Amino acid sequence: MNKPLVSICMSAYNAEKYISSAIRSVINQSYQHWELIIVNDGSKDETSTIIESFADKRIKFLNQENKGQSASANKAFEYSQGELIKFFDADDILSVDFIKNQVTRLNGNLENVVSAAWGRFYNDNINTFKLNPQTVWKDMQTDEWLTESFINGQPMMQCALWLIPRPILLKSGLWNENLSLINDFDFFTRVLLNSKMVLFEQKAILYYRSGIIDSLSSTKTRKGIESAYYSIEEAVNNLLNKRNDKRTSLSCANIWQQFIFDTYPYYPDLREKAMIHLSNLERSSLSFPCGGYSKLLLPLFGWKLIKRMQIHKHNLTYSRIRFKPLRIFIKIHLQ
Repeated sequence: MNKPLVSICMSAYNAEKYISSAIRSVINQSYQHWELIIVNDGSKDETSTIIESFADKRIKFLNQENKGQSASANKAFEYSQGELIKFFDADDILSVDFIKNQVTRLNGNLENVVSAAWGRFYNDNINTFKLNPQTVWKDMQTDEWLTESFINGQPMMQCALWLIPRPILLKSGLWNENLSLINDFDFFTRVLLNSKMVLFEQKAILYYRSGIIDSLSSTKTRKGIESAYYSIEEAVNNLLNKRNDKRTSLSCANIWQQFIFDTYPYYPDLREKAMIHLSNLERSSLSFPCGGYSKLLLPLFGWKLIKRMQIHKHNLTYSRIRFKPLRIFIKIHLQ
């Protein structure tokens, strides 16, 4: 049986805490015909030293000044030689048969991509891992997969889930280097729309590390939120250009509605732009996510006030002050 070379492209920035586990999960793969290209994106910690400690000829190590994850992922791809490509974060872990199962599932068909199962674990405690089953965990046409994945407003398109034939990447284009936050949303939407099928491999399992306070996904800066806006805009427009029925319109509306929920009360200009997009789509079916006291107050006072309460609760919890819902409600209401 032909064993194609799999190129694993990793971007690393200040990854000293977790990168050893990520690299070892590649080295320990039962499928051994791989290369790992790691681009150190201007790290200021011991990331470089840790990478260099791995004596394996299949690992290629490159340094660059800090340019962001998109640029370093593109550089890793530039140095890759494999027929099949996987992008991989420096803080996640692959199950031991991950690559073997995805390569087997693809079965040499270079017009399809292969997805994987995934679940979260927190910090270094692998015992907290729990699978997170989704409705898209099956074989699907790519535009159907995107429509179904978008429907809850929070699609999971994490880079390590995907095994991608090189010809598809050459058609879809690489990572947009102007984007940082949720840049994978734009990128993998393009990848999928240049593929025929998403083939799901349930025996390939990604251990997705969560709860990292200083991770890129926790960024709430103006630059980060602008990146999220433009990534959503590109992805939604690309999908609607391919498929524009009511279900897809609803899914795209839910993506924009989630963006509005997430960014309120900050950056009102970006929310206004999002609302313009939303007005041209089906009415969103999303409800503002909340529970407890907030859920009781939601019908009376609306989601914007509840969101402000959540922000105050977070700030008070962070300061180790006990949250008292009634006091905070009164304080906000009188502002």
